[in-house]
Amino acid sequence: MRYLIVLLIIVGVTYYLYQTKYFSVSKAPQPQPKSNQGQPRLDRGQPSPIAETNRILGTQTKTSDCVVNGSLQDKACTPGSIFPNATKEQVCTPGYSKSVRNVPADLKKRVYKEYGITTHQPGEYEVDHLISLEIGGSNDLANLWPEAGESRPGFHEKDQVENYLHTQVCKGNMTLQQAQEAIANNWLDVYNSISDPAQYDFNTPRNRHE
Repeated sequence: MRYLIVLLIIVGVTYYLYQTKYFSVSKAPQPQPKSNQGQPRLDRGQPSPIAETNRILGTQTKTSDCVVNGSLQDKACTPGSIFPNATKEQVCTPGYSKSVRNVPADLKKRVYKEYGITTHQPGEYEVDHLISLEIGGSNDLANLWPEAGESRPGFHEKDQVENYLHTQVCKGNMTLQQAQEAIANNWLDVYNSISDPAQYDFNTPRNRHE
């Protein structure tokens, strides 16, 4: 009987110690959710600014002595640049362009300096994104040039090209890469290939910085 009592005491003490820190079993660490910091993200259907990383299309061989070529940029200075992490889902979400637009005054001055334009009249030039934001273009210097306001086809027609390419991407008729390469190579060729450019005149504010 005495041995049974001792055995019960030992079992009781062991159970008590098991419940304390001396014999507690640590829980396995739970995996932490991956951070989205610096990555494109959509919250509640609204686009948030994507990471400020750029990828230049082609090769930028000059950063000075650039020359506007009628309605076109100097390809050696402005080959075009994109946000490589931008997706079709993001650019096709209303408000995307506004969320990533960032061309401050000092950057516009650098664009004019790059093209040797020291003075200009209002409306004579407008700093424009070669690859528009709405198809994944970036705010990098390699994607900006002073578009002449009086050349025809000009900025109004380029708006139509941008809207056309954006529509084609969102409808699944072409990829973002195809749209980006087309407008960077020669947006006039795209304009001339559109059967009815006027249907892409949406009368929306330009994604440009005067």
